[in-house]
Amino acid sequence: MNITNKKIFSNKALLPDGWANNILLEIDRAGLISSVTKNCDKSKISFDLNEDIIIPAMNNLHSHSFQRAMAGLSEKQSPGGNDSFWTWRDLMYKFLDLLTPEDIYSITAFSQMEMLEAGYSCVGEFHYIHNEIGGNHYNNIAELSEKVLEASSDSGINICLLPVLYERGGCDGRELIGGQLRFKNTFDSYAKLIEKNTELTSKSDNFSLGVAAHSLRAVNDYNIEKMISLVDGPIHIHVAEQVKEVEEIEEAYKLKPVEWLLENQDINKNWCLIHCTQMTENETLALAASGAVAGLCPVTEANLGDGIFNGLEFFKNKGIFGIGTDSNINISLVEELKTFEYTQRLKHKKRSVISQSHKSTGRAVFDNCLKGGSQALQRKNGKIEEGYYADLISLNPRNIDLIGLSQDTILDSWIFASNYNLIDNLWATGNLLVKNGKHIKRDFIFSNYKQTISKLRSKL
Repeated sequence: MNITNKKIFSNKALLPDGWANNILLEIDRAGLISSVTKNCDKSKISFDLNEDIIIPAMNNLHSHSFQRAMAGLSEKQSPGGNDSFWTWRDLMYKFLDLLTPEDIYSITAFSQMEMLEAGYSCVGEFHYIHNEIGGNHYNNIAELSEKVLEASSDSGINICLLPVLYERGGCDGRELIGGQLRFKNTFDSYAKLIEKNTELTSKSDNFSLGVAAHSLRAVNDYNIEKMISLVDGPIHIHVAEQVKEVEEIEEAYKLKPVEWLLENQDINKNWCLIHCTQMTENETLALAASGAVAGLCPVTEANLGDGIFNGLEFFKNKGIFGIGTDSNINISLVEELKTFEYTQRLKHKKRSVISQSHKSTGRAVFDNCLKGGSQALQRKNGKIEEGYYADLISLNPRNIDLIGLSQDTILDSWIFASNYNLIDNLWATGNLLVKNGKHIKRDFIFSNYKQTISKLRSKL
């Protein structure tokens, strides 16, 4: 079902200035909200759909979709023990020696389907598999980008493709080996990749393009500035995720990673720094003042033992943050939001850490992640307002966790207390993609993924 150029009536809706009742939303043929009318008399207006609760959909600002197929396979202790992000990478590299373009298509489509069902309408795909197994470029340098975009067309999700520059194995310039070879590009080959991706993403209004440096470890410092000049769009980078990474950067550059970026690049609203779990207080305050987005992936960061973001200090200093699913170990919007707040509670030994006098914890976290996600992907959504994309969620009013609730308590119960996915319907650019909690192409996407995952697991 497609609701473009339709009208939705909602009993309750979360608008930019707060909750409102009896709302009529009109959506034009471009998938934009053309009008928002409050306090309507339902008996005197016409509409196409009647919902109980409507809220903005979220942007997933950081995903490695292919890693969805690894979920749950790295929870055993390695032979050497002392497991960390670095031992987790070993499985990923083995996994990379198996993936075909068709595998990447089906895994990506499945992960995007789950994102939509979870409440995400747009994804920033931090896309760094570019080469054949063994490291040679495909004859079509954008072969795997095409597969990611093909999956996005089939799932219907909006995508900001972020092709990743990955040049070396560390600050000492060591060569990439094994599975890493699938990531490798020189700056010249990366520029060609971006040129091809510019052509590809221009073919659909649901596609956009940015650039990404994998990390300061993996990209020569002098190429970061050159990379930025290739596209007028978002700029993303992994930074300060692990202690070992910070130590390596500090030894090579005499500054911590966030310090180096702030001193050597014009870090502004176009930037999204991913993870930032190993920042000092000074870095936290400086990043908040920069206007850049801190891209947080709390479920993955917890799974990998990365550390805890300085959320309270960042929030108090008006820092902008958003959320992503990163490794896709568990694609759940509410789990990301909940884990972010709960890690802050554990760190500070208090409750309701990210909250304000006029907003509950759930509302404060949700609103800030809406803002950060829209900025990080440069997408005009995250608000139920005229001129914004109709990226919307309706919550299931029949669920026991929402019965009798109003205003911010709706979000609090959904995020912190519900045991089920409470999303009923989801629209992306005005198109209904999730209906009664299920993606409209679930059977097709699931069938393809089932064949792919069965094959891969038999080889690991």
